[in-house]
Amino acid sequence: MKRLTIRFISLFSLVTSITLSAAPTLIENVQGYHILPDKGLVTFSALAFEDGKVLATGDASLLAKYPDAKRIDGQGKTLLPGLIDAHGHLLGLGDNLLQVELREAKSAKDAVAKVAEYAKANPDLPWIVGRGWNQVLWPGKQFPTAAQIDTLIADKPVWLERVDGHAAWVNSKALALAGIDKNTKDPAGGQIVRDAQGNATGVLIDNAMPLVGKHLPKIDDAARARALKAATGHLLSLGITSMHDAGIDHETYHFYLDQAKANALGVRIYAMISAADPILDKMLEKGHQHLQDDRLWIQSVKAFGDGALGSRGAALLAPYSDDKDNRGLLVTAEKDLAPLFEKVLGAGFQLNYHAIGDRANRLAMDNFSAAYKKVGGRELRNRVEHAQIVSPEDIPRFKTLDIIASMQPVHATSDMNMAGDRLGEERLQGAYAWQSFLKQGTVVAAGSDFPVELANPFHGLYSAVTRQNHAGEPPGGWLPEEKLTLEQAFRAFTLDAAYAAHQENILGNLEAGKWADFILIDRDIFNIDASTLWQTQVLQTWLAGESVFQH
Repeated sequence: MKRLTIRFISLFSLVTSITLSAAPTLIENVQGYHILPDKGLVTFSALAFEDGKVLATGDASLLAKYPDAKRIDGQGKTLLPGLIDAHGHLLGLGDNLLQVELREAKSAKDAVAKVAEYAKANPDLPWIVGRGWNQVLWPGKQFPTAAQIDTLIADKPVWLERVDGHAAWVNSKALALAGIDKNTKDPAGGQIVRDAQGNATGVLIDNAMPLVGKHLPKIDDAARARALKAATGHLLSLGITSMHDAGIDHETYHFYLDQAKANALGVRIYAMISAADPILDKMLEKGHQHLQDDRLWIQSVKAFGDGALGSRGAALLAPYSDDKDNRGLLVTAEKDLAPLFEKVLGAGFQLNYHAIGDRANRLAMDNFSAAYKKVGGRELRNRVEHAQIVSPEDIPRFKTLDIIASMQPVHATSDMNMAGDRLGEERLQGAYAWQSFLKQGTVVAAGSDFPVELANPFHGLYSAVTRQNHAGEPPGGWLPEEKLTLEQAFRAFTLDAAYAAHQENILGNLEAGKWADFILIDRDIFNIDASTLWQTQVLQTWLAGESVFQH
């Protein structure tokens, strides 16, 4: 009887393994491209995969190697590895998709009209929340005011984040709710914009934002789930199969862990714990987290250096050219940087430091250098997020300290209309210096910083290659010496983005053994005029060998 039981279990295991082992799938008749570390850009016409992993790429001879494979005709379409956005905000994107969108507003009046329309369509909301305004694009380029919102919405609080997320525009109801008046002091690392009499005008910059932000309705897991679903569907439709989430609090940390354990993550997430979270130490103590077949990795920390250039919060070594009394803001006080760097690196976590201005970038280099001597951590592939304006003398330090430059090509084409005003011509020499970093051997990982910018990675590829807006301006590109080749830009959105997350052995190209994450698109991007790159459409997205989006 005992022998029969053992035999039955063995037979059951055998049957189960046969049932679970699906036949390979082979997609043929494609124009495939990926980057191999030792060969650069490589083409192929067929891709074979099984159980979510790549078996091989090659030509028609793969048919003979896998005669029983399920065959799919790629109809001559271009096939690429799933694209990786190395810096975004996943739930922020989802929230943005579900809130009032102000990116296209032409003026403060136009923005208020859009907000009022949204408020009318959603009368039960306790707060009106939106994002995307950019006063630099408006007549006069002046910050908006609470009074402008009050003309149409005075009975409930309004919270509207600037496109870069580093400033909030609120109405008088929100200011009153927070108790902000002319006697309220600016918090360290923040600014309450005021009129000539010292009264708050309705714009809060960086660390002043929580004065009102803490009164926003509490976000629960149901709201997070709605945002996650909206963001995931959007990213997959754009060909993004993996993203690096730049700064999550402990509530989102636990939400992601729960979602991963429930096999509910539809896009790969490389999450960075926010250094500003009060229980950072407890999350570090839990160590690295890898769950749901590499859908979730947590082994890095996002630290906050300064603000953004558009709101003059980027920390500069010299005053702003268009604001002589302003050098920007440090979101994390300089005295707090050394212990933070030592804590994170000492715990074995990669440190990814937000630095936009040249002062913030110099502080990054200084503190990485000092921390390496005290606690080590050079091998952790530490990153500077944005690295937008770097003093030319500090650019080589990225290489000597093995710092990855995590950069967003669309920031250059969004900022080119005001960067010269903010910085003057001399400081532009180290601005958005992608090619300078690559020439010295620094790894550049590309992203978009969504929802600050649109998430579409083909917009990023276009910006990287042309340094122009979608109208082809300026002729020849802005600061054209820093343009990337398409191969360089493609690598930054694939293999080097994977490297920046310690994931180059599982993602980033379609080598055998890696996850079968890939996309089919409507044009051969390596054989078209660069001016149309941004118009590329994704036809299909596959994640771990499963179709997850069809156009």
